[in-house]
Amino acid sequence: MFELISSNKRRSVLLLVGFVVIVVLIGTAIGQLTGLGWMGTLVATVIAAVMAFVSYWKSDSIALAVSRAKPAEPGDYQRLHNLVEGLCIAGGLPKPRVYVIDDPAPNAFATGRDPKHAAIAVTTGLLEKLNRVELEGVLAHELSHIRNYDILVSTLAVTLVGAVALLTDTAIRLMWWNGGRVSREGDRGDGFNPLALVGFVLLIVAPIIAKAMQATVSRRRETLADVSACELTRYPPGLISALEKLRDDTTVTHSASTATAHLWIEQPMSGVGDRGRLGSFHKMFNTHPPLDERIALLREL
Repeated sequence: MFELISSNKRRSVLLLVGFVVIVVLIGTAIGQLTGLGWMGTLVATVIAAVMAFVSYWKSDSIALAVSRAKPAEPGDYQRLHNLVEGLCIAGGLPKPRVYVIDDPAPNAFATGRDPKHAAIAVTTGLLEKLNRVELEGVLAHELSHIRNYDILVSTLAVTLVGAVALLTDTAIRLMWWNGGRVSREGDRGDGFNPLALVGFVLLIVAPIIAKAMQATVSRRRETLADVSACELTRYPPGLISALEKLRDDTTVTHSASTATAHLWIEQPMSGVGDRGRLGSFHKMFNTHPPLDERIALLREL
């Protein structure tokens, strides 16, 4: 487990560096396609820095607002608060803020920038369909994300992926508004600019690369959180039973989006079970490993 933690820390640094490189490349592409030159790179870098700074301080609020989460009143959700408090005492963690999402699909996620500024959100479907032991396993999984500092990188990825999508969309719109005209400097005599062509291709593939990077790191973190949760509860069958119920439940989590999909304990978006001709390609963008694989791993503990 400690080897996985070290590996995830290295992957976290690579993730953030990779996003910075993508944003700089997008800025360069914008400069070539709109005639802004290196000014496009500078503008893109500044925008990415501002979004990263805002997401660091407001990441939990953004994720909770997007998911339509509401504070869980202790009087209405006493069992939920009792379980969270007991697990926090066992794990030596400060109690995070607890939220409930009105959604029939059983799911949950954690967000924040560190254990002192963290929050856990669970759906009403999770509270209704899981018993106490199973719910404890899911909450331990989310608290493990907090303890392992997964929440910072995971929530930053929400904003960084959004930044890549926003910048590429803005660049394409600018191209439309200026009629596709680019700077003539460096063009051939026929007006063909090879750098502009490369930039246009980059704008198309950049969001795909960003999503693949997001999914790769997220999958490793889910496996680590599963193992950490069993260490916290000392009872793997609880989480195993919970994951089996999540696997068998076909309800779609309507409160999730593509930007926040990697935060949830189970892949909330459709298409996870795609076994068609493009099944291998689609798996590149799955934010979670298959539940059957996670269950099999826990049974070996």
